[in-house]
Amino acid sequence: MRVRLQLILFASFLMFSCASQKKETVQFSPERILDENVKKIKDVQKTVKSVDQFPRNIPKGQTQWETVGARDWCSGFWPGVLWYAYEQSNDPELKQGAMKSTEALRQIAYSPAENHDIGFMLYCSYGNGYRLTGNEDYKNVLLAAADTLATLYNPKVGSILSWPIKKSEFDHNTIVDNMMNLELLFWAAKNGGSKDLYDLSESHARVTMDYLVREDGSMFHLGSFDSETGKFLKGMTHQGYADDSMWARGQSWGIYGFAIAYRETGNEDFLKTSIKLADHFLKRLPEDGIPYWDFDDPKIPNSPKDASAAAVAACGMLELSELVEGTGLKQKYLDAAEGLLEKLSSDTYLSRDANQALLLHSTGHHPNNSEIDMPIVYADYYYMEALLRLKRLKSSK
Repeated sequence: MRVRLQLILFASFLMFSCASQKKETVQFSPERILDENVKKIKDVQKTVKSVDQFPRNIPKGQTQWETVGARDWCSGFWPGVLWYAYEQSNDPELKQGAMKSTEALRQIAYSPAENHDIGFMLYCSYGNGYRLTGNEDYKNVLLAAADTLATLYNPKVGSILSWPIKKSEFDHNTIVDNMMNLELLFWAAKNGGSKDLYDLSESHARVTMDYLVREDGSMFHLGSFDSETGKFLKGMTHQGYADDSMWARGQSWGIYGFAIAYRETGNEDFLKTSIKLADHFLKRLPEDGIPYWDFDDPKIPNSPKDASAAAVAACGMLELSELVEGTGLKQKYLDAAEGLLEKLSSDTYLSRDANQALLLHSTGHHPNNSEIDMPIVYADYYYMEALLRLKRLKSSK
């Protein structure tokens, strides 16, 4: 009897062990994660009450998206998420939802520029819509949006004014986030817009590179310039821990933004800058591979993470992997991006049934105590973008 009991217990142990090993060996699959995300996005889309309301974040204790209006800087990310879900699924319902949500942002292209975020608002929405449908009306909106954004360019400084609001601590301000909005201007210059859009974009990238990138490969969030003389006044880290700290999302904007600038201009300095920023980001990643909101927060490890910074960085690394020369270097950034995405797709960061978002644990504006350790829509947007890009790169091999 005792021998039989021992055999039963041993068999049970073997079954549990095999099940555990099977669970551990489940391969990270961009295709599988994308399909799961599409199903969730489609379900969530049905709960958004109005096409002119755009999901932005999910506060602690809640499970549904809090929404904002069209003029919020995050408004373009939700229609962008819908376009990415449509790209993966070819689902006509998702396409209709993306079109309606995109249309609600048309006004931004034809209104006076309130901030530099026109690129985020309209290239993520209309830009993806035009890429996937070829709708000529979308092209016209994008060209108008580029002209509107260009009105913020100051030729004395050589950069686009990021926040057209006079504040005591700076005059003409250029923030690293604005590197991402250059893609709209570069696109417009190639698709019927003025060549001036190309020139001012290249100038903006060079000014950002010269004054916001530090010697060690980290970045200031903001550069302050005299609006009349163009003189650089000081570098600041407005949304980071301190002026000399490394704000995680700002670093990832830089990685991706300078990679795009090189892709569009062929300027080797921009490629070197993107590589420098990427290598410093990877060097300083914590053990679990996802950045804290600021790499220099003295409260680490008891400091909030920023999944959005990881998602943006993954996009930047994937862009780099297609731009650098040499198989080894290409593989380095491809592997780095896949590593970030695999960690974001783990139970720690993937929301699954916890709430309506795709990713948990992003941080918006920590110094303002705003959007700390919660789902934020731009994390989902860049997560979907990176998964789609990784899927394409893997299928092309």
